[in-house]
Amino acid sequence: MDDATGIIEERSLYTMLFGSGPVVQAVLLILIALSIWSWAITIAKYLQLRKARNDGEEFNAIFWETKNLQRVEDSTRRLDASPLVRIFSFGYREVLRLLHDRESQGARGDVDLTTIEAALKRAELQELTRLERGITFLATVASAAPFIGLFGTVWGIMNAFHGLSAAKSTTIQAVAPGISEALVATAIGLAAAIPAAIAYNYFAVTVRQLRLSMAAFSGEFMNVARKSFYKQQA
Repeated sequence: MDDATGIIEERSLYTMLFGSGPVVQAVLLILIALSIWSWAITIAKYLQLRKARNDGEEFNAIFWETKNLQRVEDSTRRLDASPLVRIFSFGYREVLRLLHDRESQGARGDVDLTTIEAALKRAELQELTRLERGITFLATVASAAPFIGLFGTVWGIMNAFHGLSAAKSTTIQAVAPGISEALVATAIGLAAAIPAAIAYNYFAVTVRQLRLSMAAFSGEFMNVARKSFYKQQA
């Protein structure tokens, strides 16, 4: 009896998913594709941000312990998943360029560090773009999937009532199968939207924290760079 009930329920679910009209089926396929894509982005983005956080914590420990740019560069090349390491690399290359130009020209006195600051800003922007890649899609799925599902539901209900007008019987049993099939579109739309909304909010907070840490690190890097040039002048 239980096996028979399970088979009936499975067939009923299959009928609701694939026994509806072509428009509702197209809506269901779109929602399923959006859900799979959003889950793939969620998993990849979670792994990326977790690695970035872990590498960033290790990089911060090394940077604050040494405060020597050359030693930090040698010790943190393996931590390239962290945006702080990438920003450091941009700034450090600019420091080396300024030092090289200064030595080749035999210049003395103050050094214009605005190019270092500009390099850090460019690196921050690039890293922020990299971290936010894919998150906008999650926001789109979270906001659009319920409406796509609702469209499929409305269309299915319209067809159900249109078919009812041509039927001999006007009881609820005649229209219930069509309505239940149409409501599946709304259910799948919500199933696609809710995880995407949760993932988007989580990633948005994480990226905001990383952005603040990048801004704070850029200021600290400028302080270390100034001290390095002052020591050379002395």
